[in-house]
Amino acid sequence: MPLLLGSAPVGWVSPDVAAALAGLGGVTGPSGVTVGADEIYGVARQLAAQGRFRFRDEAFDVRAVPDGPVLAQLDRGALPALGVRAEGVHLNGLIQRADGLWVWVARRAAHKLLDPGKLDHLVGGGVPAGLSPLETLVKEADEEAAIPAALIAGAVPVARLSYAMDRPEGLRRDRLHCFDLTLPESFVPHPRDGEVETFEVWPLPAVLDEVRRSNAFKFNVNLVLIDLFLRKGLLGASEGHRLRAALDAPD
Repeated sequence: MPLLLGSAPVGWVSPDVAAALAGLGGVTGPSGVTVGADEIYGVARQLAAQGRFRFRDEAFDVRAVPDGPVLAQLDRGALPALGVRAEGVHLNGLIQRADGLWVWVARRAAHKLLDPGKLDHLVGGGVPAGLSPLETLVKEADEEAAIPAALIAGAVPVARLSYAMDRPEGLRRDRLHCFDLTLPESFVPHPRDGEVETFEVWPLPAVLDEVRRSNAFKFNVNLVLIDLFLRKGLLGASEGHRLRAALDAPD
């Protein structure tokens, strides 16, 4: 069912979550479930207390449309539970060598709530309340990979990708702001905040082979990598569409 803040549709909720919202003061009507913009954060905290998601204590902005006005804030953990759109950043960390293009690949820490142990980008993260995608990229680059500001200043925006999909944590409706950053061979990233176990550098064709044959990468990282493969001419558009479809299939 649609989730509305006042008259603005901001999310989608399952019937059981809709019933829980009604029990916490939400109003169910023909247009969906309505919750007040000034009440939604507290309501979400009560949903977390019911065990419906893990409260993350990190506020994200809520908008009815991308780049629209901020209507409210929600805890990060509540976004998929309520089907609310989130913004994120992903960085392709590239090295141009004599034998071709190489990519920095991270392995997510085993304690991560989402996709523990999966392969990941050099830098990635959600855009918290009050920050722009670029400001988030600078923050995440320092925290996750110890990339200094002088280097991250060379990041180039290359794509914005959107998707909606069911996940164990709920309905993910994400828009990813994607960047390329060509790094010197002398630079080696270091895990700083514990979210990454290791960093490795892979030749780009090996990354493509891994995406083709497995689901080893975190689910949305595949989409950003497919965009990279297309831009670098490693595959045609028809195979790109097939790879996207394959990512929806079970392992």
